[in-house]
Amino acid sequence: MTILEPVARIINVGLPLIVEGVPAADVIQLDWRPPAFGEADVARLALILDDDVTADANARAITAVHSVRPQLTRVRPAKEVVPGIADGRTLLHAGPPIEWERMCGPMRGALIGATLFEGWAETPDQAEALLDRGEITVDPCHHHGAVGPMAGVLAPSMPVFVATDPSDGRLAFASLNEGLGKVLRFGAFDDEVITRLSWMRDVLGPILDRALEAFGPIDITSLIGQALSMGDEGHNRNVAATSLLTRRLAPTIAAMEPSSDAIAVLEFLAGNDHFALNVSMASAKLSMDAAVGMENSTLVTAMARNGVEFGLRVAGSGAEWFTTTVGPADGLFFPGYGPDDANPDLGDSAITETLGLGGFAMAASPAITQFVGGNPDDAIAATKSMRRITLGPHPAFPLPPINFAGTPSGIDVLKVLDTGVLPLINTGIAHKLAGVGQIGAGIVTAPPEVFLQAARSLANRRGIS
Repeated sequence: MTILEPVARIINVGLPLIVEGVPAADVIQLDWRPPAFGEADVARLALILDDDVTADANARAITAVHSVRPQLTRVRPAKEVVPGIADGRTLLHAGPPIEWERMCGPMRGALIGATLFEGWAETPDQAEALLDRGEITVDPCHHHGAVGPMAGVLAPSMPVFVATDPSDGRLAFASLNEGLGKVLRFGAFDDEVITRLSWMRDVLGPILDRALEAFGPIDITSLIGQALSMGDEGHNRNVAATSLLTRRLAPTIAAMEPSSDAIAVLEFLAGNDHFALNVSMASAKLSMDAAVGMENSTLVTAMARNGVEFGLRVAGSGAEWFTTTVGPADGLFFPGYGPDDANPDLGDSAITETLGLGGFAMAASPAITQFVGGNPDDAIAATKSMRRITLGPHPAFPLPPINFAGTPSGIDVLKVLDTGVLPLINTGIAHKLAGVGQIGAGIVTAPPEVFLQAARSLANRRGIS
């Protein structure tokens, strides 16, 4: 007989190679990583920051976020509602701040298109010259309470969704989704794009606004919660949310005159499965902004990409951006395209993950794995892994495949540093050249560098050295 009964099993915290000679059934491989990605100075700061002061601040921050019940109230021209863009020539873009000279192809193309749409130039060359000379101000959407997918370019005349917090009147905004194909958010700016944007300004926006006035505010949280139970995840799959939104507004729109415009709007909504994405984004922005400036909180309030840099904001650091070079997504490409064609990741749409949707809610949407790669088991595993780095489940977003537990919500900088688990983001993949459009979809993780920067800044604010 042997002293050990039953046979001993091995727990390995190192590389799997160490135990490759041991039968797999006898090995427990722990997913352990050095804290703070191996940066000893940050690991020490994070350990000190992980105290009652931070815990209290985080409890208040996540409560504030989860207490927001955004309402879709209006669709108005951006210059009427978005702060700071009505005067002069100002265009907004996705991601953290970036100068025109450093922008990627799709974002430069989108800014040229927006300049043409506004009538500030008659040709692409004239538009580019205005931007080269700095005669048009470019600023992040996030600095104006707004968000936009991919290039995220927002011009004063464009209609925007208005999300309202009924408890205090705060607002957040997002552009209207153009659909797929040749669109501004991927950098296209030919006559087809400008014609569609003009129709959205002159027909789609006003009709949606009239419909909302007649129907009344729409509870976005309830709409998203229902969509999650129908197979959406709130970022790359929005079929259910778009259908639910259209179902609410369709009877009112159908009764409008002229009927030709009403029919055109309904046809547009029926053919655009991504239309509700921008509603989801405005809602998430409004919710996360409730925690901005919460002193001592390590809650992430924004993740955004401009095609060159990834940017992170944290509640306790207010409006400060932590940035690093952004990488490409890992995913599936449309026929004829591959990694060499891809632009590095871009867009404000990661605000959905920041709240607990998208990559954090993949368990709700097994079908999304066919679009971004993987299988349904991977989707459930992804959601469960995000629990390790979040402050708690979102009470309004239960997920049926995991026993109706809420989506993991509220990324905590300290938990990311402790576990080494990085936030997952579902994303579309844009071609690196302006105007080619979407060439695939996949998964990207937030880079570790921004969490290291955030920890150093938070420690400095508390006088920890």
